[in-house]
Amino acid sequence: MALLSIESLKVYFFLDQKVIKAVEDVSLTIDRAETVALVGESGCGKSVTALSIMGLIPQPPGKIISGNILFEGRDIIKMYQKELQDLRGKEIAMVFQEPMTSLNPVLSIEDQMKEVIKAHEALSEKEIYQRCIEMLDYVGIDSPEQRLKSYPHQLSGGQRQRVMIAMALLCSPKLLIADEPTTALDVTVQAQIMGVFKRIQQSKNMSILYITHDLRVVYAIADRVYVMYLGMVVESAKKDELFKDPMHPYTKGLLNSIPDPKRHNKRLNSIPGVVPDPSKRPSGCPFHTRCPFCKEICKITNPELIDIKDNGHKVRCHLI
Repeated sequence: MALLSIESLKVYFFLDQKVIKAVEDVSLTIDRAETVALVGESGCGKSVTALSIMGLIPQPPGKIISGNILFEGRDIIKMYQKELQDLRGKEIAMVFQEPMTSLNPVLSIEDQMKEVIKAHEALSEKEIYQRCIEMLDYVGIDSPEQRLKSYPHQLSGGQRQRVMIAMALLCSPKLLIADEPTTALDVTVQAQIMGVFKRIQQSKNMSILYITHDLRVVYAIADRVYVMYLGMVVESAKKDELFKDPMHPYTKGLLNSIPDPKRHNKRLNSIPGVVPDPSKRPSGCPFHTRCPFCKEICKITNPELIDIKDNGHKVRCHLI
């Protein structure tokens, strides 16, 4: 049994007489000790999918219309609030996109880290303090004793992100969700943070759902990849298979958009247009308005996500 299994998830937001179909059809699995990447442009529904796993969709205006989110066989959607509180932080933890807004600016790092442990485990103050030190040291923060006394504004962006990762690891969760954790960090710090995630995977055998729009990051960290577009999974495959033989035009466009150092002074490739407004979804295939290979059937009928190879490679496209 997979650690996490999402089946036909739909999440809508009802705002000002509009229906925002943020997630229209997402199915994915994460096995134990596996790193799965969820890839797509902004507005594709990646973060809403992650928040659904955590039981953090605000209701209202959000609502999970249909589907199941099974964690070790238990349906998160059907859990009571107390069950969700016990689950978050202890069995499933999340590293949010922007650490400056995720950390409380008026509490010290020590107070915020201790709060996580006290919510889930009965340890002495000495044991709690020692675990906080160990986690900060594990994620590569120098002088952890000193940093515990600091406030978020006294730390750099990279240090704040490391603190967020350390907080997520405090209770040794089985699944770690990382929502674009290297956004707004410089390239050097991004590489360091990626190193932290690799070490987590290798030393703790923890499952990771890594959300990103950067395929270079995917290649460095993922075992399997799900590509999302306008709230739907349009392609999924093992990492090496996806990079070697991408099938969906959107996946090909994302890969072609990766800057190539060998193409000096050449214009960067891009996918024309933007992701459509999820409240005004186009008929047919959601990508047909930007697809260079669009046919008449693509404008009318939305294709099913089908297996095209024996190795689990799935694609949602009429052209395959």
